[in-house]
Amino acid sequence: MSSEGKNNSSSGADADTDLETLKDFLRQYSRISEQCFVDCVHDFTTRSVTVREENCVSNCLEKYLKVLQRISQRFHEYQLIQAEATGNVPLRNK
Repeated sequence: MSSEGKNNSSSGADADTDLETLKDFLRQYSRISEQCFVDCVHDFTTRSVTVREENCVSNCLEKYLKVLQRISQRFHEYQLIQAEATGNVPLRNK
């Protein structure tokens, strides 16, 4: 296989990965939007968003992002511990 064929194959795989990443992001966005809407919006008698609803949605999203950040941090720590246990990464300085 020529190097051009390898590059095309590699870029095709990258495009597939990028597409899956985008799809995953959109699924997460849709899920959190729906959840915050269901939790926060209850008054359908007016077209405008109330201050209470706006604050609720803002707090909902903020909490979600903080939890997501915390989970990502813990997952990274777990991966480092696993790598150290298998000898793939030098021990951290404590």
